[in-house]
Amino acid sequence: MAPPKVKQQKLLKSSEDKIFSKYFTIDFVKSLIFDPIRLPLVSILIMLAELALNIFIVIRIKYTEIDWNAYMQECEGFLNGTTDYSQLKGDTGPLVYPAGFIYIYSILYFITSRGKNILLAQYIFVLIYLIQLYLVLRLYSKTRKIPPYVIVLSVFTSYRIHSIYSLRLFNDPVAIILLYASLNLFMDRRWTLGSILFSLGVGVKMNILLFAPAMLMLYLTSLGYMKTLIQLIICGMVQLIIGAPFLLTYPYAYIKGSFDLGRVFEHKWTVNYRFLGIEIFEDFRFHLTLLILHLFLLAYVAKPCYIFFKNYARLRSLQAQFQPQIEAENREIENNLKKKMKRAKTKQSETESELTDEQKHFIESFEKGLKSRFGEAETKEEDEPKKIEIHFDQAVQLAILPIFLINFIGVICSRSLHYQFYVWYFHSLPYLSWFTDFPKSFKILILFLIEFCWNQYPSTIFSSLLLHACHLILLVGVVKKMRRETRLANEATSQKTE
Repeated sequence: MAPPKVKQQKLLKSSEDKIFSKYFTIDFVKSLIFDPIRLPLVSILIMLAELALNIFIVIRIKYTEIDWNAYMQECEGFLNGTTDYSQLKGDTGPLVYPAGFIYIYSILYFITSRGKNILLAQYIFVLIYLIQLYLVLRLYSKTRKIPPYVIVLSVFTSYRIHSIYSLRLFNDPVAIILLYASLNLFMDRRWTLGSILFSLGVGVKMNILLFAPAMLMLYLTSLGYMKTLIQLIICGMVQLIIGAPFLLTYPYAYIKGSFDLGRVFEHKWTVNYRFLGIEIFEDFRFHLTLLILHLFLLAYVAKPCYIFFKNYARLRSLQAQFQPQIEAENREIENNLKKKMKRAKTKQSETESELTDEQKHFIESFEKGLKSRFGEAETKEEDEPKKIEIHFDQAVQLAILPIFLINFIGVICSRSLHYQFYVWYFHSLPYLSWFTDFPKSFKILILFLIEFCWNQYPSTIFSSLLLHACHLILLVGVVKKMRRETRLANEATSQKTE
């Protein structure tokens, strides 16, 4: 019989070989690049790399002043006691954002020594960027739809997005992080808190309302009419509460200033309509045409979007029914396995050599940690029953797609897109692109062309026309496949009922 020490070394060696053969292979590396199931692990690497990259940007690239000083001047007027929105102004003009903006940037006003500590403000926006990226990756991980390399290419190659967050300090990222926080809460079925954060996002910047039609359909299909009404009341109450100091003193000035639907943007900043002359760009009839187009497109996609939301709600309902049974069955399987292992240990020979407790604990922890992060079930013997695993969160695909699509339509029909508006839909572009039936190379090309258009400063006739072309191609690709899938689903349902 081999000495106990030799047996220990052999057992440890075989365990190490097993780990290396499973996780340190070409196939495993490929899966980290191409397999959507691996995104949770890759997300950790993305977050760490983005942290380093953003710190590098802050340290090495010069900050550019655009709106920050104006934000601070507007907040200073409020902090000095002014509640008349028509009197709250900065270097760039009058205040045009709702009250949520005032409160958040007033906090930043104090934290950054009345707006003077720009470096600290930049690091705060780096943190905002990282939190938002985590929220986006969390949604993408649930869907198991997008390969990790697509996210990596999209995130790390966007000069404009990093500039907006780390070097410009716009309020758009603040509104968008509240939006993505609310989407995560909605997908976790925490409706009330999600509604509060969604309304707070609207309270920072009005563009969040582009998501409102999708939110209404999500409410109706998931909650029904009465509970939907309750959530809408919650959203409305949030607006009344944050706007109270202004609504109780100068209500008309507040509503006109913060929710001005007739606002005319400056042509010199437009990214999407550079090819139009100033006269047409500022013409009210042009704005009315875009509004009509927006409503028409929403009506056109309303039915497939509603069906997607309805199927999402149905799957979540099935989860609520079956999850307790699945958990109970898994507990029973786990208890049986424990009993079997206990019996096996009692039969083990007293002379058999084992690894030390410390060595066994290290190997077990290492393997379990890798498996839990990669979404794999623990290895079982062939004759042992496996746990029941149903990834219900994958149903998030059915909700996220119409949410992103409806916002995308709003962006396409916007009267003008300024450079900071890119964050309104940037993080949804990989998902929209990957949903289409286009070849993979063409999907990536669309993403890079859109990025190219947003990096042209000032915008040109060519870049703005190209941006519209990319938007239109992507919209047609998404809607075409969406309508086909809903048609096939309806046909399958009708055949079953016959």
